[in-house]
Amino acid sequence: MREQTTFFGDATGARALPMVGEQKDIRYYASVPRSVLNSPTATGMGFWSINPYVGCAFGCAYCYARYAHRYAAERLNSAAAESGDTALPVDELPPWLAFERRIMVKREAPLLLRRALARPAVHSALQHESVVIGTATDPYQPAERRFRITRGILEVLTTQHGLSVTIITKSPLVTRDIDLLVRLRERANRVSVHVSLITVDRELARRLEPRAPTPESRLRAIARLRAHDIEVGVNCMPVLPGITDAADQIEALVGRIAESRASYVGACALRLQSAARARYLPFIESEFPTLADRYRRAYARSHQVSEQYRAALRERFVSVCERHGVKFGRYYEDDGDAADVVESPEFPSQLALPL
Repeated sequence: MREQTTFFGDATGARALPMVGEQKDIRYYASVPRSVLNSPTATGMGFWSINPYVGCAFGCAYCYARYAHRYAAERLNSAAAESGDTALPVDELPPWLAFERRIMVKREAPLLLRRALARPAVHSALQHESVVIGTATDPYQPAERRFRITRGILEVLTTQHGLSVTIITKSPLVTRDIDLLVRLRERANRVSVHVSLITVDRELARRLEPRAPTPESRLRAIARLRAHDIEVGVNCMPVLPGITDAADQIEALVGRIAESRASYVGACALRLQSAARARYLPFIESEFPTLADRYRRAYARSHQVSEQYRAALRERFVSVCERHGVKFGRYYEDDGDAADVVESPEFPSQLALPL
């Protein structure tokens, strides 16, 4: 990654965020948020969260977190309009593409976290609730090799006792920080790494996740983490209807996960909120055109596919995981599967096969 520090101004004359790195067609900008530790009250999730970056260079077609970049950019530009201080450069990229090409780096995140943990109320709350790193970005995307924000966050967390810390990533770079994960666990903290893996078909993975690490590299990372007795869950999420849900695909996926000695597996079907829909449906039109009409019907009235499909998917994973001796569903309770159900049988052909 080529590093440079330049400033970009917008039409209003506001001073833009400094660009601190460039990698092919991806630009990295320094961002200084007011805080980095998000409370359950603020996010509506049942845990605290930390996102070292805004945006993600892996560019997964199905990514649900694309909304985060637009909101962050709007907040920055709104503040700039009032103060004339900072703004994100305005360019021709649509929001869904800016998410993976214009990455904001929270360089002060470790310092902000240290300050937050010094507050008694926050420190006390964290003894009773989990902290999840990487809910709206991958904390080990390529930027982490250079900026080491996630490592800095883990170094701060190793000063604590009695926490429950989960990291969500697609990257084998997480193994770089095994020393910190072990140290964190030794201080009476519960540590879990959730590695996202939806297929072991390398060519299919490249179509769906064009810049993400290969399935093989992720499986090696799982095995290495487990060799250090670190708990590793595998997120087979999202399962893509008509693309990654065939019986032989799930069998191959769970089989390889079992070989890596993963601690447990979780799986759920694709959800399409508005920001993800704007990217994913055109992708289907281009890459899997025979599925386009079925997707439009299946997700016409809800962000979820039918309850029938989701129930069959779960049954298949339970069956395959039992056969391979892998725990299914641990720590993956999914309240959303019971809500906003709209029946739509557009994808019965794959999961209607005998389990």
